[in-house]
Amino acid sequence: MPLSIAITGTRSTGHHEFTWYTDLFSRYLGPFASDDAHFHIGGAKGIDSLSLLWLAGHTKSSISVVVPGTVDQQPAEAQEAISRCQDRITEVIALRASELRTPAYHARNRYMVDRSEMVIGFPLAGSDSTSGTCQTIEHAAQSRKPRLIVPV
Repeated sequence: MPLSIAITGTRSTGHHEFTWYTDLFSRYLGPFASDDAHFHIGGAKGIDSLSLLWLAGHTKSSISVVVPGTVDQQPAEAQEAISRCQDRITEVIALRASELRTPAYHARNRYMVDRSEMVIGFPLAGSDSTSGTCQTIEHAAQSRKPRLIVPV
């Protein structure tokens, strides 16, 4: 039976080189990235875009990108990653929130968790528990879903 995994993580990724993240994803996403695995990824910059690029380039897993509004409303870095990987993305889910504020991002995160069997979270090391990543991980915990938490 294929495994469905939601990926969540910080948007603040400039404190490490790109190769650091590729090594990180090889270690922590690689073991779950079978040909029949399915990943749900938010369409933001940071971990979302970096993990999308890694999964598209290193696996045959299916990938859904979930955005709270539309792809055109995402940061340029995220739009570029989605564009570069469009031939590997199974589906782009635009939740079409009327306002891109905190509730829309929380709804996107719950959407991904609710459709996954597991969550892999990459929170910013030392961040507080009010971050979107931590709230997504907490939603998974309340839903009694396994979580792998890898601070970056």
